Amino acid sequence: MAGLAPSDLGSIETEPTMSSQSTAPPIAILSKVLKRRGPTLALNGLDLDIRPGQCVALLGPNGAGKSTSVALLTGRLRPDAGEAFLFGGDPRTLASRGRMGVMLQSAGLPGALSVREQIDLFRGYYRKPRSLDEVVRLAGLEGLEKRRCGALSGGQQRRVQFALAIAGRPDFLVMDEPTTGMDIDARRALWSAVRSEIARGCAVLLTTHHLDEAEALADRIVVIDHGQVIADGTPEAIKSRVSGVAIRCRTRLSDPELASLARVTGVSRDGGKVTLLTTSAPATLRELLARDETVDDLTVSGASLEDAVDRLVQAGQAAALQRQTKVA
Repeated sequence: MAGLAPSDLGSIETEPTMSSQSTAPPIAILSKVLKRRGPTLALNGLDLDIRPGQCVALLGPNGAGKSTSVALLTGRLRPDAGEAFLFGGDPRTLASRGRMGVMLQSAGLPGALSVREQIDLFRGYYRKPRSLDEVVRLAGLEGLEKRRCGALSGGQQRRVQFALAIAGRPDFLVMDEPTTGMDIDARRALWSAVRSEIARGCAVLLTTHHLDEAEALADRIVVIDHGQVIADGTPEAIKSRVSGVAIRCRTRLSDPELASLARVTGVSRDGGKVTLLTTSAPATLRELLARDETVDDLTVSGASLEDAVDRLVQAGQAAALQRQTKVA
């Protein structure tokens, strides 16, 4: 498993995969989990389950609890309260970890080993691994087998880490920001390989800041903030939680002024560009252009998954602030 020391693994036998039918029991469960990271409550009663053949994208702002959730399900942390199960048992056991593949964001590779040597080494931890050629092909590493890992680009190293994660034919695949540093072709190739894993019944847990990636791969989106689930559903269901039209532009109007425009339900900024969520594009545009004749770089489109997640997080944070104010 990429990111976990070989000494943690021993000799591993991969068990047969389960059916991908939605009626199959969850293979990964976090139940009413509380977990502190230092003085901070990273998870606050979090509930999460993942079933065979399902890709769950775990989304949320930095510090929401995503990395802690991943650490609990991969056995690197234990909950302070609540329960974490993998394949019905403790995620830290060899039996559970032997059916899991992990691609961590911060995992490193030994620079002196070649790509072939590194993959072959990891294959040796499993009794029934994929063939070396199959792993190389699925990870898009043809032609790089003899190159030292230390001489690879960042994107190529990510492909090697993906190769290590799938070498044992896992039943549960965890990917933390998997396509960081990859070019467009490499990203699409990895997406195709992940879809193949899902099709054979593998459960996938994905964390990513690329919302197009979540939408391309996940059949279920779980949005968390302050250690709690604030939304859980299909990408379409999540997008339907917010207004259906997004207006993007550059304007001299302030956020409060933009929020007061007709039919606007949400305002967010990315650099100098603003996104307005609205229930009526014509009504909002008429008032926007009347108040600011300098509006530039204007586009109108359906609300994206990123718009929806941003809006849900903003609404959750506003509700939390309101509760704190009442308590004070």
